[in-house]
Order: sequence, then structure tokens, then C-alpha cells
Amino acid sequence: MGSPLPDLRQISSWMLTHSPNQRTLAKLIPALWKRHGREDVSMAGLFLANLALEDLAQDPWMAFIHLLQKKEPLSAVLEVAEEIVRGGHTSPNDEWLIAASEQSPHWHQYCVLFLSLRKEQTGASRHLISTAPKGGELFERIRERLLIAEH
Repeated sequence: MGSPLPDLRQISSWMLTHSPNQRTLAKLIPALWKRHGREDVSMAGLFLANLALEDLAQDPWMAFIHLLQKKEPLSAVLEVAEEIVRGGHTSPNDEWLIAASEQSPHWHQYCVLFLSLRKEQTGASRHLISTAPKGGELFERIRERLLIAEH
């Protein structure tokens, strides 16, 4: 408890480098997410971002969305999504985001967060951003930044 992110990165790097079976680390992800402490969520994100697709047995974005509960803190969702992008995985395409955003108001906000990690926006992006339900301070700052960038 209380471990800063740089320390968690170092721990996950050591585990990824020295684990005899990477699939075992992939199996830890749901348990870490279920505990839902800050460090647990960070470690789950680091593993999602850095394990090979064959060890995860699916795309990291799909593995991530299966972890999400009905409503998650947006800061945790953003942190893990940033790790996945930092790990070299491109954010989901427009069709995926649009379909996911139609699931619920929470999912619509998650999709705007995922969209915020892209280098370039598309025409579908503006509609997805502008029609998202109102959120807290973090979400509204991100939305405002995205809408300003669209001009």
C-alpha cells in the first residue's frame, strides 16, 4: 500500500521479465482488479499493457472492458487505458467506440476517455464527445479539451 507508480512499474517489469510463465501473470489480472486497491488496479493495467496477446488470450482492450464493473472511477479507467496505449496498443476504432457507448451512460463516458488517448480525431469523434452524459470535473475537463482540439 502506498507504492508510487514508478515503483509499481519496476515491480511489474521485474515480474514480466522473470516469470517462468507469462500466462500466470495474465491470470492474476482479474484478481487484482477485484481487490480494486489503487496499486492493484495499476498492476492490472501494467500487465494488460505489457503481456503478449497470446498470454492474455485476447486483445488488451477486450480484456480490459471485461474487467469493468457497472461504474468505475473514471481516473482508474483512464490510468489503465493510458497504460494500454503506452504499451503500444492503438485505441479502439470508431465503430467499436460507438457500439460500446450505446451500452450505458457510463460506457459512453469510458469511450470518450478512450477517444481522448488518440493522436487524431475523426468525424464520429465529435458526436461521441458532444453527446456524452455530463460527468465529474475530470471528465468535463477532458471533454472540453477534446472539443477545443476539434476546432
